[in-house]
Amino acid sequence: MPRYVIDPPPIVALPVAGTDSLFPVRRVYCIGRNYAAHAVEMGHDPDREPPFFFQKNPDNLDPSGEFPYPPQTADVHHEIEMLIALGSGGTNISPDDALSHVFGYAVCFDMTRRDLQGQAKKMGRPWEIGKAFERSAPTGPLHPANVTGYPHHGRVQLLVNGELRQEGDLNQMIWKVPEMISYLSNYFALAAGDVILSGTPAGVGPVVNGDRMEASIEGIGELTVTVA
Repeated sequence: MPRYVIDPPPIVALPVAGTDSLFPVRRVYCIGRNYAAHAVEMGHDPDREPPFFFQKNPDNLDPSGEFPYPPQTADVHHEIEMLIALGSGGTNISPDDALSHVFGYAVCFDMTRRDLQGQAKKMGRPWEIGKAFERSAPTGPLHPANVTGYPHHGRVQLLVNGELRQEGDLNQMIWKVPEMISYLSNYFALAAGDVILSGTPAGVGPVVNGDRMEASIEGIGELTVTVA
């Protein structure tokens, strides 16, 4: 008799740049409002308050280069982010030790059904309906940290149909990569395969079918995604 009563789901994995290897994903953590200008444009105070996180599902990550416009929404927004992939984990990780747990970095999107997220906020409900839908995190290949080093600064840019929509710098993050890892590890047991989306700069806005999104993060790479 088979051990599993149904076929196990496939392992979600991201390509590693310059290799045939894959990085298996365990969990996806996303930090909210981690750039001051974006916090302001979303109607919040940019002062450094304790960070907050929400989650996407591992199979929301999608390296295909296409983003299918999702159902039940009329207002889908782009959010360019840096993805941090952990090669190891633990609990109560100190900020000084945090970077030793990083496997690599990638360019990523946190696509958002903004209208559904807004409704959830007003009703005090969780955000998953606006954030954790199918293929909501188009992702580029991972670049190992032993190649890139720690990207504590670097231009973040998004063009939509050739028009500049989002622009910022990694050094504008309110909570830096070591702080995010350390903070999360106080609440969750982090492990190899976990990824963190590091927040988005100002300029988020809607996309429609046929749009071409060209994202880049200096020192990390580029990612082109078509809204299908």
